[in-house]
Amino acid sequence: MSALPDGPPDRRPHPSPDGSGRDLDGSEPEAPAGRRKASAGRNLPVAIGVGLGLAAVVLASLLIRPIAFLGLAILAVGVACWETGTAMRKGGKNVPVIPLSVAGALIVVLAWYGGATGLLLGTAVGVAALFVWRLSEGATGYRADVPAAALLLVQVPFLAGFVMLLAVSEVGSAELFGYRIETGAAQVLIMLFAVVLSDTGGYTAGVLFGRHPMTPKISPKKSWEGLGGSIVAAALGGALTLWLVFGVPLPLGVAFGVCVALAATLGDLSVSLLKRDLGIKDMSNLIPGHGGVMDRLDSILMVAPVAYVWFRYLLG
Repeated sequence: MSALPDGPPDRRPHPSPDGSGRDLDGSEPEAPAGRRKASAGRNLPVAIGVGLGLAAVVLASLLIRPIAFLGLAILAVGVACWETGTAMRKGGKNVPVIPLSVAGALIVVLAWYGGATGLLLGTAVGVAALFVWRLSEGATGYRADVPAAALLLVQVPFLAGFVMLLAVSEVGSAELFGYRIETGAAQVLIMLFAVVLSDTGGYTAGVLFGRHPMTPKISPKKSWEGLGGSIVAAALGGALTLWLVFGVPLPLGVAFGVCVALAATLGDLSVSLLKRDLGIKDMSNLIPGHGGVMDRLDSILMVAPVAYVWFRYLLG
């Protein structure tokens, strides 16, 4: 959920193959340091306002009616599949956008009601359906189309299924800042809070101290200093929250936060790599100041299985 970039260590434009002067991800070259906006090309007030609104919706769905969170997840995964599939088609990959969106929504539902078995079964059936779908399209492009569709199926609904497993994995309740909520909802909120801290810490450290590019060929604005900020913020916040809610020892909470920060960064980079390969900046422009739904889910999707394993260890 990398709502904000990680700081600007790379100040050189990356020329595009068409000679337009735009960056490889479709963005305009960065302005000189004296004119560069802190928002790195986005309207920061709008991005913050929309981000807070989305957070409020997720929080309300988990605290008031958890089944509403399932509906929100179905919508988010379906839209993310549609965005990514559409971007892949524009990049020359013949993937079935609507069937993949429907399959993604069904995988989320199966994970919610069927647990890990439902998640694995839904994903396996979805991959098998891809081969059936591709039979009618002929041999041209087969080696590229099927892996591209399978990648989308795994990267979005399969990983999102672990959020569903977290939400329904524990029976009972926990106290979160004076409120009693279901344990599953508490796990999801702690995971999301750690991801937000990772993004915020990375952005702040990157803007203030970022000097050494981490992956200039994938995400030029990401720096090693920003990664350090992500790790520190997620480790401190994750440790404190786990201790307050579940009584988890602080060293284990720190380890949890470090893993979240690393997984969030990897998720952000994996989607950035896909967007660079497709020659786009954002998956869509559905969310003002943020891009598309997939641009907000990138970190969360990679963190979800990591958090699931951690919570099984910490609370199991």
